[in-house]
Amino acid sequence: MLQSFDTFAIPPKPTDKPLRIPVQDVYTITGVGTVPVGRVESGVLKVNDSIIFVPSKKTGEVKSIEMHHTAIEKAEPGDNIGFNVKGIAKGEIRRGEVMGLASNPPPIVKEFVGQIIVIRHPTAIARNYTPVLHAHTEQVACTFVDLIRKFDPRTGAAIQENPDFLKTSDGALVKLKPLRPISVETYADNPALGRFAIRDMGITIAAGIIKEITERG
Repeated sequence: MLQSFDTFAIPPKPTDKPLRIPVQDVYTITGVGTVPVGRVESGVLKVNDSIIFVPSKKTGEVKSIEMHHTAIEKAEPGDNIGFNVKGIAKGEIRRGEVMGLASNPPPIVKEFVGQIIVIRHPTAIARNYTPVLHAHTEQVACTFVDLIRKFDPRTGAAIQENPDFLKTSDGALVKLKPLRPISVETYADNPALGRFAIRDMGITIAAGIIKEITERG
């Protein structure tokens, strides 16, 4: 078994994709300024880069980057970093936003199609059900505006078009509308920003991936 581990190849880091850093928290450090923290999911961040946070659309410049209390000149996917930004106050950005380069900003999304598996629900999910969407570091109430198709979660075969409801163990394509714009991407474009969970009543109701963005901000 140990020999098999040695044959595993480390997957390449998505450094060729656009910069995407979901914000985990934002601090103000005396003598430094505004310091957001987060994990680099794709792309490369460098000191002096011009950056933008969405959905707030606040822009600034990266003055320094730290990882494990050590200053670094650039950060790559997988790095958990804190970075000092010039031109943005702490109260102007929040957890759940996504940072990217100003030249290639993350998308602002108002509605999307998700492919979900209903993990557990005490009754049934119908149109206009509004639980909480969890995507990367974002949490926001989200409405099921349409139930597009029910499918067999084992085979992927379509079972029913436009079902009236979904219950535990069902697979489905659904159209979801967050109550405020968020920044996510399709799973095909960026897996880290394309996965989500649906929670309600203290339990995880469903989990899924974003298949299509149907309305942008």
